[in-house]
Amino acid sequence: MRFLTAGESHGVQLTAIIEGLPSGLALAAEDIDRELERRQKGYGRGRRMKIENDRVRILSGVRHGKTTGAPVTLVIENKDWKNWVEVMGPEPVEHPEQVKRRVMRPRPGHADLNGAIKYGHRDMRDVLERSSARETAARVAVGAVAKKLLSELGIEIAGRVVAIGGVKDETEWDGNLQALRERTEASPVRCLDKEAEARMIAAIDRAKAEGDSLGGIVETIIIGVPVGLGSHVHYDRKLDAKIAMAVMSINAFKGVEFGMGFKMADLPGSRVHDEIIWSKEAGYARKTNRLGGFEGGMTTGMPIVVRGVMKPIPTLYKPLDSVDIETKEPFKASIERTDNCAVPAASVVCENVVAWEIACAVLEKFGGDRMDEIKTAVENHREWALKF
Repeated sequence: MRFLTAGESHGVQLTAIIEGLPSGLALAAEDIDRELERRQKGYGRGRRMKIENDRVRILSGVRHGKTTGAPVTLVIENKDWKNWVEVMGPEPVEHPEQVKRRVMRPRPGHADLNGAIKYGHRDMRDVLERSSARETAARVAVGAVAKKLLSELGIEIAGRVVAIGGVKDETEWDGNLQALRERTEASPVRCLDKEAEARMIAAIDRAKAEGDSLGGIVETIIIGVPVGLGSHVHYDRKLDAKIAMAVMSINAFKGVEFGMGFKMADLPGSRVHDEIIWSKEAGYARKTNRLGGFEGGMTTGMPIVVRGVMKPIPTLYKPLDSVDIETKEPFKASIERTDNCAVPAASVVCENVVAWEIACAVLEKFGGDRMDEIKTAVENHREWALKF
């Protein structure tokens, strides 16, 4: 499978085209809208989320509630577009230098300056409109489709926030994914611990009052994954590497780890590697899951546990120093409408980009143009692994 997204933050719409979905997958707009709504929630979100009410339109590849095997087109309307028609319209303008809301002052931490130099834009709105995290709405829509495919194969995904602004939720996951999902969906910061939740909210409030922003750490957990997705034979077939790339591609993400992650550097091997056990009922398993469900670039059958680090949002109400690209004079960076903490929303984005990579790996291993073919292949593989 593959997909492309198109669209700008204040353009007409966001569009995603998915190619390679098998036929016979039950898919409705509600499946996608549920994930889009989750992305828009979270303590610390800005005014834009009060304007947009993201809903998807499925324009191709689905007939009478099931995929046909043809490319699937998804569209998410930007309701704020009506206020930006003059600024963002595709029609030629006689005097581009007179267009409203031109951006000649790059904001530190954004793609503004690098993108302007790369593509030759004197108005950096051509950069910031596409580099905006608004594009993650399309990524979430694509991931929602992947989640639906995985759910039919008994693979389930959930996520949570484990830290915001240095405030940590130390709660260990107890293995119950449904309980984790219910508790985090009820939390405005998507964490498990109520005390940590209160301290996270207080930290976000303090940052907002100071005109600052906060980052954090999110965790995605996947259960029911068959053994042997990915491969050890080439660098670009290692599934943990593909997931790491996907997580790092999310706006403002600057780090990724699996299982114990960076803590492994401080421990001896005897306290890192997962010992192997076997039973007639369950087949092979691990006593622990310190490696987060991967060995040699392949899934072990244990839950996949991946975390991503999101930096603080760089658009601040306490602006940082920068330089005007026209006058070369120093200035305080301009302010675009923004969140002051988007970590809870980023947790949802992370779930969905990981879901896409898992779904691609499933189809790569088990093939099939129809969902019934794929289900049979997955079931046969699980039986094979049990008897191995």
